[in-house]
Amino acid sequence: MSAFDWLKQADAPEPGNRDLRSRVIDALRTVYDPEIPVNIYDLGLVYDLDVDGDAGDVAVRMTLTAPGCPVAQTFPAIVEDAVNSVAGVNTVRVELVWEPPWTKARMSDAARLQLGML
Repeated sequence: MSAFDWLKQADAPEPGNRDLRSRVIDALRTVYDPEIPVNIYDLGLVYDLDVDGDAGDVAVRMTLTAPGCPVAQTFPAIVEDAVNSVAGVNTVRVELVWEPPWTKARMSDAARLQLGML
């Protein structure tokens, strides 16, 4: 191993030491839409994610694919539980919004690929 390789390894963050925002996003990617087999983050249901790494406060502003979704009452609690499971998170607030309405244009390329849309 060259000195350059050693320096690259020394600068690489440890998997458990990634910043809080990245870990929260990973947690959001474990929550799947009940009707479409894609996680809520890549599906584009998360409109805003505010993470205060120092205080451990997280605010999620999100929507669902349709206002009449049968899980509208319970889904924010599922998202809150997932984010609360992240080390370093102290408080979580999940706000469900309907404006702007969700469209397929909000989906990531990964979600489109998973659904055969690419």
